[in-house]
Amino acid sequence: MNDLKYLFAYTIPLSTAVSIYFIDLFSFGSVFYAFFMIPLLELMLSKPNKVYSEKEKSSRLTNILFDLMLYANLPIVFGLMAYGFYTLSTESLAVYEVVGIILSLGILLATNAINVAHELGHRKTKVEQLMSKALLMPCLYMHFFLEHNYGHHKNVATPEDPATSKYNQMLYHFWFSSVIRQYRNAWAIQIGVLKKENTSFFSLKNEMIFYILFQGLYLGTIFIVFGTQTLICAVLVGVISFLFLETINYIEHYGLLREKSSSGSYERIQTKHSWNSNHLIGRIVLYELTRHSDHHHKTSKKYQVLEHKSESPQLPFGYPACILIAMIPPLWFRLMNSRIPQEMLALN
Repeated sequence: MNDLKYLFAYTIPLSTAVSIYFIDLFSFGSVFYAFFMIPLLELMLSKPNKVYSEKEKSSRLTNILFDLMLYANLPIVFGLMAYGFYTLSTESLAVYEVVGIILSLGILLATNAINVAHELGHRKTKVEQLMSKALLMPCLYMHFFLEHNYGHHKNVATPEDPATSKYNQMLYHFWFSSVIRQYRNAWAIQIGVLKKENTSFFSLKNEMIFYILFQGLYLGTIFIVFGTQTLICAVLVGVISFLFLETINYIEHYGLLREKSSSGSYERIQTKHSWNSNHLIGRIVLYELTRHSDHHHKTSKKYQVLEHKSESPQLPFGYPACILIAMIPPLWFRLMNSRIPQEMLALN
């Protein structure tokens, strides 16, 4: 029964459904739930530190329930997106209600689309990788599949990684630098693959072209079915979702660097090169993403066997609270700069 705790990840879609159905002030339901209720619960609840035995790990890895809970996000996400766009295009809504629904849909995509896509993007099967790309489509961030897997996990905690935020770098500057550089890096990775395989730029193997086409088809369908105003809303929802992603990148790697040897190579990636958070609700809602140190230490580990690493730098609060604090740069710097390991401060 304890494994069913990950059903709690569906509370974000539930709050989004409430936002769309009841509208009025309820349109901000997901915002209230994600950034008030979850941080409050995380302050009240303990932080369990379960260590799995090898037998337990084996059992959890062969239990299909963990995969099914991920897969179910596809119909849930796309169903709620369609419901939201239908409401936006057919109901006479006040401006604040439109804003509330857009924010709620953006939070839905950030948690149950991008985050689930991140987990599935590390899987080996083509079907799961296809599901990952499908979930990234409404986020307008399909290139994340390439850059994250073949760029970020190679270059994390180095200046070469756009998703590693620098010491004293403001969140808002990081948004621009990371978004632009990650897209550019994704193209560089794709072109490198094509050259290695001696394949034409216009080959069917050029996934970046397909990402543009499918995202264009997605937006074109919304325009045809729901109209121009809803199309604008869909773009805003996508942008909000990937800015939440970049904010999470910001707090996951802020100020942490790998040492570079005289030969020019970086030290191997260790658990100390990502911030860890063991706060219970955020862990469950985000399918253990907050145990990020273990994820980077061994990328192939599935979410259900990720573990808390006490030797890693620890975030003082869960992800939702840290996101809010990061939006106030002086407060973030005051909270976090003293927590950066001394040996890494010397590298900044």
